[in-house]
Amino acid sequence: MFLSLGLGLVGLWGARVLAHALVLKGLRAPRVAALIRPESLGLAAQPVDIPGPNGKTLFAWFVPAPGASKTPAVLVMHGWGANASMMLPSAAPLVDAGLAVLLLDARCHGASGDEAFTSLPRFAQDIEAGLDWLARQAQVDAARLAVIGHSVGAGAALLSATRRPDICAVVSISAFAHPYEVMRRLLAVHHIPYFGVGWYVLHHVQHVIGARFDDIAPIHSMSLVRCPVLLVHGEEDEMVPFDDARRLLAAGQQGRVQLLAVPGRHDLSEALAIEQSQVLAYLQKQFNLCGRA
Repeated sequence: MFLSLGLGLVGLWGARVLAHALVLKGLRAPRVAALIRPESLGLAAQPVDIPGPNGKTLFAWFVPAPGASKTPAVLVMHGWGANASMMLPSAAPLVDAGLAVLLLDARCHGASGDEAFTSLPRFAQDIEAGLDWLARQAQVDAARLAVIGHSVGAGAALLSATRRPDICAVVSISAFAHPYEVMRRLLAVHHIPYFGVGWYVLHHVQHVIGARFDDIAPIHSMSLVRCPVLLVHGEEDEMVPFDDARRLLAAGQQGRVQLLAVPGRHDLSEALAIEQSQVLAYLQKQFNLCGRA
C-alpha cells in the first residue's frame, strides 16, 4: 500500500513539474527579429537602452519631434510575439504631427532583456519604465504623455493607466476583454478539456504570473482607468471578437471612453493607415486638455 501511495505521489509531483514547465513555455513569446529599421521609413530614431524591472534592460527606438522642445510624447507598445520594429509605421504620422515617440520592446521580445516568462502585468511594468524614461528627457513635456498599445500591449496600457496619473490618454488597439476568455479559447483550439486539465492550467498560470485574471483584465481596468481612452477595434477581428470592444466601452466611465470601429482584422496595420487622422486628432485633443489642466 505504501509503495502504491509513494508511486502515486511521485507521479503527481512529476505531472505538476511537467505542467509548470509547459506553462512557462506557453508564457514565453517567440522572439522575432526586427523586420525593418527606422531609417527605411525616413525616421531619425535613436536606439536607447532603458533600465527595466528586475534589473533587465529594455530596448527602444526614440524619435524626438524635429526642431522642437518640450513636446508631448507617445509610448507605443507592441503585442504578444511582436516587437518595436513592427510598430514603426505608426511613428511617422505621430512625429509629423509634432509628437515625440518611444517604440518599446517588452521583455522577452525584440532586443530587450530576457526573463523566465512574460505576461500582461510585465508588459505594464515595461510601459511604466518607458514612461519614467520619457519623463526625464529634456525635449519631452512630462505632463503630456500618452500610450498606444496593441493587443496584450493594449491591455497592459489600460492596466498602467489605472495607477499612473501622468498618462493623458490611451489608444487601445484590438484589446481583449478578459484573459480568462482568451485562455479558454486557446484551450479549445488545442483540444484541451477545461474540466480537470484546463482548470489546473489556468489556475497555475495565475500563480506563476502573480496576479488573478480578474484583477488584470482590461474590462476591470476600464472601470478604474484615470484618463480618456480610445478603443480601436477591427470589425473582422478573428482573434478577439469585436464584441470585446463593445464590452470595454460599456465598462468605462461614461464620457471618457470612445470606440472607433474600423474595417480590418487583429493587426489593423492597413486600417490604421487609413484611420490615422482620427487617432491623431484624438491625441492632440487630449494633449491640449492636459496642457490646460
